[in-house]
Amino acid sequence: MNSAADKTWFGQPRGLTILFLTQMWELFSYYGMRTLLVYYMTKQLLFAQEKASFIYGTYTAMAYFTPILGGAIADRWLGKRNAVILGGSIMAFGHFVMAFEPMFYLALATIALGNGLFLPSLPSQINDLYAADDPRRGRAYNVYYVGLNIGGFLAPLVCGTLGELYGWHYGFGAAGVGMFAGLVIYIAGRRYLPPELQRRAAPAVAAQDARRNHRRVWWLLLGVGIAATIFRGAYEQIGNTLPLWIDTGVDRTLGGLTIPMTWFQSLNPLLVISMTPLLLMAWRRRAAAGRETSPAMRMAIGALIVAAAYVLLAAVAALAGEARVGWAWLVAFFVILTLGELYILPTGLGLFAKLAPQRLGATTVASWFLAVFSGSLLAGVVGTLWSKASHAGFFLLLAGLAVVAAALLWRLDRPIRTLS
Repeated sequence: MNSAADKTWFGQPRGLTILFLTQMWELFSYYGMRTLLVYYMTKQLLFAQEKASFIYGTYTAMAYFTPILGGAIADRWLGKRNAVILGGSIMAFGHFVMAFEPMFYLALATIALGNGLFLPSLPSQINDLYAADDPRRGRAYNVYYVGLNIGGFLAPLVCGTLGELYGWHYGFGAAGVGMFAGLVIYIAGRRYLPPELQRRAAPAVAAQDARRNHRRVWWLLLGVGIAATIFRGAYEQIGNTLPLWIDTGVDRTLGGLTIPMTWFQSLNPLLVISMTPLLLMAWRRRAAAGRETSPAMRMAIGALIVAAAYVLLAAVAALAGEARVGWAWLVAFFVILTLGELYILPTGLGLFAKLAPQRLGATTVASWFLAVFSGSLLAGVVGTLWSKASHAGFFLLLAGLAVVAAALLWRLDRPIRTLS
């Protein structure tokens, strides 16, 4: 008799659909709040740009630092399922609290704390859905990435429109509803999820050998994490300084109407959804021809593509001078940036999950989010330079950060291939 875990939807375990639908709504809540955050601080709370950028960077950094503790708590005590439910409940409460202006900082802290339990515990269950030799496992993270980006696409359209046109607090409230919807889906679909692994004490000799092997893995993952940190210092500007440029430097008129500034942030997840199937098809053909690209090299290529996207913005901003640039250039930027993102971000998450020591899945995935933490913190610091540099110079700086990340990933490629 087939178990629930053996049943499939769209050729993948049903549990994968439950997991990406859950995180789809979590990402709806996160992107919905993130879409409004800088605008809310500068337009409603009247914070200076430098202060708003620093708070944005600190918040996103802490939202990805708490998973380090949350992953360890999930692996050692709570279990992944309980951690997802508890963390999601705390996050939903924090999103609703965002609707009350005097509780702004408390709301940010609450969301970050809940995220610590939720974030590493959900994607770390993907690996447990597949046997070690299952060929579908390598593509699962890209499929998962498409699913959750549906939430990222809807968030600016729903939360952004509500916040921009009807009031910021309506947008924040909608984000809370999204987080609650994700919790309902996860609880309803628990029978399709992989069972929790029981913790057993390993024999002393086996444990000693495992520690030696794990030490090399951790050092290599640290190198990848440093590269990801540098990369995210550039990438995270799409939610920090780029919205400010969209507001003041982009001509958003179309047929006599003005496109809401928050709508442009739906372009990135929409492109993820539309471009991933084509990219996966191309990668499958390369693999069938024996020319599959290794994970670290694929990530390096992605960082270079993102660098090219920022070079495009630098050139457009320099040529425009004081004039606003056409919104079509912004669309071209997002197409190039998203292509690079698809090379690096799902691949990095999948690499960390693949190399995770047994029974340390949530902790290892949390280590990937540590790079997101440090990269978001770096993005906040880099964002404070927006008002001090020309737009073209700032975009070139971001391109330079992406190139440095690509160089480091290229150097790590050979030692990582020996472990894969």
